[in-house]
Amino acid sequence: MGWAFAAPFCVVFLFAIVTPLAYALYLSLFQDRLVGGNVFVGLANYAAAFQDRLFHTGLLRVGLFLAVQVPVMLALALLVALVLDSGWLRFAGAYRLGVFVPYAVPSVVAALMWGYLYGDEFGLLGGQALSGSWILASIGNIVTWEWTGYNVLILYAALRAVPGELYEAAAIDGAGEIRKAVSIKLPALRPALLLAAIFSIIGSFQLFNEPNVLTTLAPAEITTYYTPNMYAYNLAFNGQQYNYSAAVAVVLGGVTIVVAYAVQLVTARRERLS
Repeated sequence: MGWAFAAPFCVVFLFAIVTPLAYALYLSLFQDRLVGGNVFVGLANYAAAFQDRLFHTGLLRVGLFLAVQVPVMLALALLVALVLDSGWLRFAGAYRLGVFVPYAVPSVVAALMWGYLYGDEFGLLGGQALSGSWILASIGNIVTWEWTGYNVLILYAALRAVPGELYEAAAIDGAGEIRKAVSIKLPALRPALLLAAIFSIIGSFQLFNEPNVLTTLAPAEITTYYTPNMYAYNLAFNGQQYNYSAAVAVVLGGVTIVVAYAVQLVTARRERLS
């Protein structure tokens, strides 16, 4: 009976996740040559990817993006979740809805909306946001606007699951709201913060829609290899290098898994030490 209930998920998971991954791995082991056609080359595409300067540049860029944008976004989400849970706000439901609405906007539409503000022809910022070193910060602003509400939802749900008896006991002991937040709420939020951090790390390495949409506004700054995902996409669909693109995608997936797992291990170790 259990397998009968799990079968629909297993079928979808097999065809939507496992099969594309297996096919990408298969493609990455071949090269399409003028003489000989599709030839098995083993790990040659992976060796090329590890030496590819363009791939390294995009990977370092999203690494910098992750190191700055993710902590800022999670800090904002944590602050908003704590304020919503404090009970200080009137019409808290309206605030929750307002914070969550940007997440309901598709990323392409969000990039277009902010592109209108960033543009040099009719934007409020006169194109300065899409020049030089400001581009990555501008993209980070869009992503933060999009995803802060989603992380607020995760953290707020975790806060609502905290037993009320803990707050009552803290109030009896004379603890104020700040003390409750530090001693009760923040420790209770650690699992939810870890989950939000892992989701955000994965999303950072998958960065594609926002810079791809903004390319038309800043073609000299946002190149075809601006992020690893953009590089893999352009290799496959503009350069017809499907096999090498598959290898780049597999390497990117491996890097994402390693970084996310490292964050999980570090967090678990800190939990044990504390």
